[in-house]
Amino acid sequence: MENFRFDALKITLSRKSVKVDPPSDRVSDFFGEMTFGRKAMREFLSEDAYKMVISAIDQGMQIDRKIADQVASAMKSWATSKGAVHYTHWFHPLTGATAEKHDAFIDIITEDGRAIENFSGDQLVQQEPDASSFPSGGIRNTFEARGYTAWDPTSPAFIIDRTLCIPTIFVSYTGEALDYKTPLLKALNAVDRAAVDVCKYFDKDVKKVNATLGWEQEYFLVDAALYAARPDLVLTGRTVFGHASAKDQQLSDHYFGTIQERVMDFMKDFEYEAYRLGIPIKTRHNEVAPNQFECAPVYEEANLAVDHNQLLMHLLKRVARNHDFMVLLHEKPFAKVNGSGKHNNWSLQTDKGDNLLSPGKDKKSNLRFLTFMVNILKSIREYDGLLAASIMNSGNEHRLGGNEAPPAIISVFIGSQLSKTLDEIEKKGVVNAGNENGLNISIPKIPEILPDNTDRNRTSPFAFTGNKFEFRAVGSSATCSNPMIILNLMLVDQLKKFKKDVDELIGKKVRKNEAILKVVKRYIMESRDIRFEGNNYSEEWVKEAAKRGLSNVTSVPEALKAYLLPSTIQLFAENNVLSERELKARFNTYIENYTKQIQIESRVIGDLATNHILPVAIKYQNILIENARGLKEVLDNKTYVKLSRNQVTSIKKISEHISEIVTNVNLMKEERKLANRLEDAEEKAFAYRGKVLPYLEVIRRHVDKLELMVDDKLWPLPKYRELLFLR
Repeated sequence: MENFRFDALKITLSRKSVKVDPPSDRVSDFFGEMTFGRKAMREFLSEDAYKMVISAIDQGMQIDRKIADQVASAMKSWATSKGAVHYTHWFHPLTGATAEKHDAFIDIITEDGRAIENFSGDQLVQQEPDASSFPSGGIRNTFEARGYTAWDPTSPAFIIDRTLCIPTIFVSYTGEALDYKTPLLKALNAVDRAAVDVCKYFDKDVKKVNATLGWEQEYFLVDAALYAARPDLVLTGRTVFGHASAKDQQLSDHYFGTIQERVMDFMKDFEYEAYRLGIPIKTRHNEVAPNQFECAPVYEEANLAVDHNQLLMHLLKRVARNHDFMVLLHEKPFAKVNGSGKHNNWSLQTDKGDNLLSPGKDKKSNLRFLTFMVNILKSIREYDGLLAASIMNSGNEHRLGGNEAPPAIISVFIGSQLSKTLDEIEKKGVVNAGNENGLNISIPKIPEILPDNTDRNRTSPFAFTGNKFEFRAVGSSATCSNPMIILNLMLVDQLKKFKKDVDELIGKKVRKNEAILKVVKRYIMESRDIRFEGNNYSEEWVKEAAKRGLSNVTSVPEALKAYLLPSTIQLFAENNVLSERELKARFNTYIENYTKQIQIESRVIGDLATNHILPVAIKYQNILIENARGLKEVLDNKTYVKLSRNQVTSIKKISEHISEIVTNVNLMKEERKLANRLEDAEEKAFAYRGKVLPYLEVIRRHVDKLELMVDDKLWPLPKYRELLFLR
């Protein structure tokens, strides 16, 4: 009998490190060489065209179609000089991945058979890729095939696999968003306007505010041969079976340890490709779990950062294959081993280079800092359930609340010094509003607020870390778009309310600084419940959060219902980010995707249990039976009873596990059939979670027990000790 597990192990153990050295030791020599960034634009564009594109990037100016022709021609010249032969509009459909349809630059075939390459402004600015099979949540029918992609000039075009990739939005024939980038750009534009309006209380020269993002991408590496021998990894991204290894992460000896040679060579290769594409990777290290790693970039404008993270996830997988690795981005690929997240470090920066979440050195800048800080707290208190919904998916459902990642309860950690400052403002308020140039309140420490003034809380889902907030609950496979859309939009709503409240007081002849502080004080009181400095993993916090009225929804279908709340619909509609129809379509898309993920995992479990595990268990059971029968033939009855006790016990236990597996697989199939008959997407999702999902864990428990009993030489699936430690 063939055993693919051992064939895979032999291949894995024979691997050699693949050396790929960049052409230079200086990253600056090749950084961004495959992107049509400012350097390339300055070289290939006319001065007028260059200025217009830069204005579009920096100020949101619309690009004239005549200029678009110049940009397209220059972009083609640059791309072909780099070896590109195709172009594509690169967009982010609601699958969470990226999409592209390649077209050759060939445009005309002459009478004498020559091909003429062309790329016009019309082809750059807009395309009609059809792409009707992407999820739309009911906005499009398959027969309504028109879908349009439109150029996003704020994110530079790049070349990968000899194809010019042009970042675009993706909308329907009627203009409704079918992607993540469209609402993201709208939310970022809205936060820019709302934040500028508030900034003008402190500095009238501020003209623009950008949301910034720095993601931390965690991932696992598994040898390609071992991966291929695990159908569950191939089809679901996680191991649906697998008993814990005797040793995994309990010694923390992998965390920040020396990076193994084969992995290091993969990282060097991956980083080289990332640098060429302008992705500013800054750090790399071993994470807590064996074979788990992390990389993180220099922080960038949020839209560009999102594009770079989507591109990075593609690069990780692509480069890994060249080193005979497979990258796992699932939030929980291994049971009872730390899963993977993607911390989103978020802040706001003015066009003057000021970080609005960085404490200042004087009273005026610290009042501005406290204003934005408190408005963020208030926005999260108002929309904690929606923020939780932004990071809920089938993978993250396995990870959140598992004492390795934040719980589904959204709370904010700001540290002891800032907590004390807010408490003092709430308690004492304004003593003397002073004049327009100064602020005199009875908190002498305010001018001395410093970044990194307190310890970090690694259990907090949303923690202030000195000059930014770290949203730690985002899952590793997810697009950063969703949390960025929600987070920025929540703040837009709150900043608008803040400005209205302050202006009302100013209209009543209250001095500006006094008005700001009065509103800040009220918001501190109203957002107190969202602040928590303790252990978010503790049961005590779950009880306390319930008393505070904070959302704690661990079910994905239940959490996603936050998208349908009247307050959510109003939030998106008032800021022209998504209409009610678009929002409901997203809810349908997310909930259908959740159902399909559970459906796939259920089918994989049924197949593996029936066709891989049970035959091996029965074969080993027969070996034990034959052994017991042989003992009975050569031993007297009394001696046989004594010496065969262990074999008989094992035979009984194996039979019990086999029976439980068969029974529960059949019950799971029946529940799946019942769920599939439901036409309503929401009802079906709840049926899969409530009726089908529980069987997955029951079946797993019995299979994992068999793994410990069956002869190691017979077990068909690579075990955790092999998946986690062989590299």
